[in-house]
Amino acid sequence: MSQSETDQPKRLSVGPFNRVEGDLDIKLEIAAGAVTSARVNSTLYRGFEQILIGKPAMDALVYTPRICGICSVSQSVACARALADASGVAMSPNGALSQNLLLANESLTDLLTHFYLFFMPDFARTVYQRESWFEPVERRFKAVKGQATREVLPARAGFLHLMGLMAGHWPHTLAIQPGGTSKPVTKQEKIRLLAILAEFRRFLEHVLFDDDLEVISALSTLEQLRAWQHQKDWQQGDLRRFLHLSDALGLDQLGQATDRYLSVGNFPLKEDARLLPAGVWTPQGTQPFDVSLITEDISFSWMDGVDNQPLHPQQGQTEVSLRSSEKPEAYSWCKAPRLAGSVVETGALARALVGGNPLLAELVTQYGGSVTARVLGRLLELASLVPQMQLWAKSLQPDQPFCDHLDLHSQLDGEGVGLIEAARGSLGHWVRIKNGKISHYQIVAPTTWNFSPRDQHGVPGALEQGLEGAPVQEGEKDPVAVQHIVRSFDPCMVCTVH
Repeated sequence: MSQSETDQPKRLSVGPFNRVEGDLDIKLEIAAGAVTSARVNSTLYRGFEQILIGKPAMDALVYTPRICGICSVSQSVACARALADASGVAMSPNGALSQNLLLANESLTDLLTHFYLFFMPDFARTVYQRESWFEPVERRFKAVKGQATREVLPARAGFLHLMGLMAGHWPHTLAIQPGGTSKPVTKQEKIRLLAILAEFRRFLEHVLFDDDLEVISALSTLEQLRAWQHQKDWQQGDLRRFLHLSDALGLDQLGQATDRYLSVGNFPLKEDARLLPAGVWTPQGTQPFDVSLITEDISFSWMDGVDNQPLHPQQGQTEVSLRSSEKPEAYSWCKAPRLAGSVVETGALARALVGGNPLLAELVTQYGGSVTARVLGRLLELASLVPQMQLWAKSLQPDQPFCDHLDLHSQLDGEGVGLIEAARGSLGHWVRIKNGKISHYQIVAPTTWNFSPRDQHGVPGALEQGLEGAPVQEGEKDPVAVQHIVRSFDPCMVCTVH
């Protein structure tokens, strides 16, 4: 083989991925034992945005939850808020608390599921069988058969009983409305809600953290985190197990992407305040978020548009291109959202950074965004949000209205936007209504941000950037480092392509 042949990058196609919601393929170029370029392909087009055109406005509350069975409440809340914005309706105080509780219930369930069932089982793969920690990790986290699965599934199911009490069922509840929630909470149900939250809190404190939630939330520096980690054996609590594996494998050096993070804010409180603020974080500081600066680029998407120019979602369309010969550079059904022309990452880590979490800010500033930072962001959100849910449940007033019911009459014209944080990051719904029917609907989901293809300038999306530099061992067909990076973003591909 000639020298020029050995210098050529190898090409590797990874996928379809298991333990991922939806269909995902990734094409890698590899040289000198590392990824030099990645192209992320969302392979299944679904077309919800087109399905909604011409439907009565309130029908969107039936269709949008079915975009995804994992984050259906998130889609419902974003849709309800877009309709509320278009019609001018305001939520009742109980309605706002109820929506917060339902959204947090689903989001924290997602974060828990991701850690135990999607992410940690990769450390029980046989590629690690020679590591000193492998046997106890395999016993605990092996997919389906591990001890952690037997513990977390009942805890997860018990936590979701909150959804049953407050919304009737999950997924695809119809209880979420523009003016609040249609299911009121009785005094007896309020007591039951508090009991459900207390039981879930006990699971987190005894199994995941092996400590009080307030202690975990109070960790504000890397030094404090390390001191806490080494107070006990590494097998005391699953957070310590994760930190031990992170140290052993250098996960804090793996998966750095843009280091520019977006959160659109979440959980409305009184007087237009939100528990989680909106903003854009970089190591240089936090800047305000301007929704008008969002565009969707289709340069490398199997989509048609006017001159293929990036458009704001309120003007953009989702028109499928079936003429691949006319767009040979396209490689994904996913659009490429950009904020002021820049790639941003979104998710629990972004929420924590925009919200001012000093521990994660130090970690990202020192090492860059990484697998460790993303997973730790999710776990710290579990610790901080459950006590807040307990406060919201205590604040419910069973004798007061839970919904300002909305009649979107046949003559209503208007447009609105619903912006929330789903478990995986920033979610936006844009709607335009004409004579009471939907004339325009666009959705930008968290994984659309994170798993976007290149834009008109050839700039890769967040995951594509995060995969560059990932080590690939000789002979690896399913590189474990690539798996860790992809799962650290927790993709939901069915939301990505609507």
